[in-house]
Amino acid sequence: MAGPDSINEPEWIKKVKSGGAVPYLEPDNCSNGWATPPGDMFMVRGPDYLSTKVKIPAGEYILKPLGFDWVKSYTKIGAVLNHQNNRVRKAIEEAFPTGDKPFVWAFNLQVPSKENYSAIAYFVATKPIPEGSLVDRFLKGDDAFRLSRLKLIANIVQGPWIVKKAVGEQAICVIGRALSCNYCVGENFLEVDMDIGSSMVAKAIVHLAFGYITTLTVDLAFLLESQTESELPEQILGAFRFSELNPASACLVEPGSYGNAGSLQSSLPTRFWKSIGEGFSHFLHPGAHEGGSNSAHVNGSVHQEDQGEGSRKW
Repeated sequence: MAGPDSINEPEWIKKVKSGGAVPYLEPDNCSNGWATPPGDMFMVRGPDYLSTKVKIPAGEYILKPLGFDWVKSYTKIGAVLNHQNNRVRKAIEEAFPTGDKPFVWAFNLQVPSKENYSAIAYFVATKPIPEGSLVDRFLKGDDAFRLSRLKLIANIVQGPWIVKKAVGEQAICVIGRALSCNYCVGENFLEVDMDIGSSMVAKAIVHLAFGYITTLTVDLAFLLESQTESELPEQILGAFRFSELNPASACLVEPGSYGNAGSLQSSLPTRFWKSIGEGFSHFLHPGAHEGGSNSAHVNGSVHQEDQGEGSRKW
């Protein structure tokens, strides 16, 4: 089944979208597949956020969805775009044998498990990045700058109560403050490998959620944190939805044939994961304590983000 907005897409993009282990489908019907959720599902810092703390619906994404890989291996999977056998890299090289190639972003969520699952979302830039913009500075900056700016918004669209209670329906974090990340940068790509197992609490939460993965619908969005007035409003780089993924549908890749993770840059866990641990204990010990909702409000309402994005549940 063809996904949305596929009619006017170049053939190489259609090939990448349809070439993964799970299909690209419509957001409202993507069982054991992936999709692109509407941008307004996510709340981001508005133009006056620094003074009003008001968030607004995100709207249009900066990048276009390109592909999704649901893979597993005998070792942790990383630096996938560095490998010549990566299907996205091969598709680009075939479509653009000479001259400039499109710039690709890859976000690799390394799931802690014996099978070393990875959920990898690919996006492509179809418009030039303005010189001096936050995105431009992110691409040209060092890892310390990138770790301080890349954010994740996670939204549990559908799933069992026990998972929603532990994870939270929608949450935000600066990824580099919560997980060990490795940035792999090439001439026409940037890849972020995020080791979920680098935090013991995160590992426990994902282990819980993974047990219900065939019943979960999850939206994940990636963006850069705006910290000055000139950088506002925030805009999401790209987002994807996966729904009711079947672990058996993950493509098995041989070690060395797709990319293996090297040493990852460490970053100490913060209050972000401590709050997840508190959420985790809510259903392990019901009634022990009850926290407030972390869900984002809609249409420009005040969001208590300044309590520290590092302390929000995911």
